[in-house]
This record gives sequence, structure tokens and C-alpha cells, in this order.
Amino acid sequence: MAVFSRLPRAAWLVLGILLFATTLRGPFTAAGPLLESLRPVFGLSTSEAGLLITLPLLSFFVVSPFAPLLARKIGLERALFVALLIMCGAIVLRSSGSLWGLYAGTSILGAGIAVGNTLLPSLLKRDFPTQITTLTAVYAITMGVASAAGSAVVVPLAQSLNWQWSLGVFLVLPLLSALIWLPQLKAVRTQPATTTTKQTTKRSVWSMGLAWQVSLFFGTSSLTYYSVATWLPAMLVDLGYSQAQAGSLHGLMQLATAFPGLVLVPWVKRSKDQRGIAISMASLSFLSLLGLVLFPVAATVWVVVFGFGVTGTFILGLSFIGMRAATTAQAAALSGMAQCIGYLLAATGPIVLGALHDSVGNWQVPLYVCMALCVLQSVLSMGAGRAIHLPQDEPVAEAAVAAAAE
Repeated sequence: MAVFSRLPRAAWLVLGILLFATTLRGPFTAAGPLLESLRPVFGLSTSEAGLLITLPLLSFFVVSPFAPLLARKIGLERALFVALLIMCGAIVLRSSGSLWGLYAGTSILGAGIAVGNTLLPSLLKRDFPTQITTLTAVYAITMGVASAAGSAVVVPLAQSLNWQWSLGVFLVLPLLSALIWLPQLKAVRTQPATTTTKQTTKRSVWSMGLAWQVSLFFGTSSLTYYSVATWLPAMLVDLGYSQAQAGSLHGLMQLATAFPGLVLVPWVKRSKDQRGIAISMASLSFLSLLGLVLFPVAATVWVVVFGFGVTGTFILGLSFIGMRAATTAQAAALSGMAQCIGYLLAATGPIVLGALHDSVGNWQVPLYVCMALCVLQSVLSMGAGRAIHLPQDEPVAEAAVAAAAE
């Protein structure tokens, strides 16, 4: 620790952000490859098993609007640390072995992740305002690598040990992240806004058209990703792959999510706005899903293309929060709105697609629905991808802005 203590705060902060990113997806998306194994253990239907992916998304919807309030109460850095502690407790509960613990732990895990999802964009806007796209891409890469590793090992661990240990091993991610995050608690920059009564704008972001375009773009991207990621192993098993092979391909899809940032960062810097980029990424997702329907034998190619395309829109959606906001306060408010709306939409995906599969008896129709979402993303990008900011009708002092961003 003595060596690390000599690192500048910015270096600690970037390291903390990257480790935090490992907790934001893998601990619950890795449950996807285990759904078919968990169904006979507890006698679950397809839709009931899909709740294990949907419940965290519902938690995102419920908790996200309140995350900025928590940060305002105890400080941005402390709020993120509390989120990590919540994740630790949730993972332990989820792995207790009971059905109620599985569902309750999964829901609480989503609450902890929601706080991190909501507050990290505000942190980037505050401390790295000129590097939002770059750092968003970097932590998206970290999320992708961590998710890929989780998806690849979760089935072998369950087969060699049991499903409780397979899901419980993810406890190491928030524990390590919390350890690295400790120095941030000693140098807290964001204090409770006890003396701030002004708002950065008289208008709520919920009344702004651009905020809705950003939120719905983020939402359709999240809805497409979580719908496909939840049932991809089941789809691949129906195509003739073994459960272990399906888990590996699921991991390959997650690994592919690590690379769009390498392309997007220089592309965004060279572009006047992000409309063309967003349409290109949504088109890749569309083509990959069409490929799964028409040429399922090339599933290895299609899962990679899907992972790349859908994460491209996800990174852009997160970047739009910081890029479209005029201040850190707006970034926090827009982040809460986007994640609330986005994950409410995403939460419907696994259940609806599971029920649709049970109704029609195949995965082709659910895939066509996801293709339609990709088209809708392209339409929304024409508004969300414009190089403009949310309106500001009441300037305030920088100190008040920083306090409101907590």
C-alpha cells in the first residue's frame, strides 16, 4: 500500500474506475449460461428463470433515480464504496442455496450495480471532462473482459463444484474493487450539499426532448443486449451446441464487447457528431441477429459481431450522458433518467422473449423483435447523436454545480 499511496489521485481514481467496471456486468450476466441448469434444480419455467436477469434490471430502474441523492447525502466517492459493499452482501446471499436467496440476492446485487452505473458517468464528467469518451470506452472494455471471463468459467465451475460456488466466486470482484477504492474515501472531493439551494436549471431533464432521445437510445441498446445475452446460451443449445459450448460462445460474445471502444474513441474524435457512428453500430447488431436466423451454422461469427455492435451503441449511450449534459449536475440527473428509463425497458426483455419463445416454440420470432429494436436505435440516434447540449436557463457558481453533482 505504501507504493500505491505515492500514486497521484488521478491514477488511483482511474484504477478504481477500471476495477469498479468489473462489477457492473459480469456478476449477473454470467448467470445466463446457468439458467438451463438452474431450471430443473428449482423447477423453473423459462420465464421464471429469465427473472434472474430481469430482477437486477428492475433494481436499476428503481434505484437509479435515487443514486444522485445518496451521493449528495454522503459524497460521491462514499456512495460508490457503499455500492460495492452492497454487491458483496448480495453475492453471498445469492449463493446461499435457497430459491428465495437466489432471487433476493440477485435483486440486491442489481441495486448495488445501479448506484455504480448511475454515478460513474457523473464522476467522469467532473474529473475527466475532456476524456469522457476515452474513459467510457476503457471501462466498457474492462466490463467486457470481466464478463467474458465470467461467462466462460461459470459452467465449468458449476459442473466441477456446484452452482452456488460458481456464482459465489464473483465476490472477489467487488471485494478487490472496494480495497482499491479505499484511498478515495480519504480524499473526498464531493461533500454533502448542505448550503446549496439553487439548481443548475429551472427545468428538469425529464422535460427535455434531447434527454428523452438519449434515454431511449440507451434503453433500446440495453434492451437488445440483455434480451439476447440472457437467452443466447439457450438459443445455441437449440442450434445443436452443448451447454458448455454455448457458455463458451456466450463468453466469446462478452469478449467481443471489449473491442468497440478501440474503434469508437478515434472515430468520435474525427466526427462532427455521433449520428453516423450510432447507425453503423446498430446496423452491425441487426446484421448479426439476421445472421443467427438465416445462417446459424456461423454462430461463432454472429456472436462476435453482435457483441461488437451492441456494445458500440452501449458505449455511445453512456458517452451521450456526459456529452449532451452542460454541467456535472445535469450529467448526474441525465444519468439517473437514462438508467431509470433504459433499464425499465431492458427489464422487460428477458421475460417477454422467454414468454414469446414458450408461446411460439422457437427463437426466430424473438430475434426478429430484437432486429426491430436495432432499427429503432438508428432512428433515435438521429436525435441523441447531435453535437448539442441540454438547455441551461439559470447559471450558477461552479461550487454549487459540483455540490449538485454529488
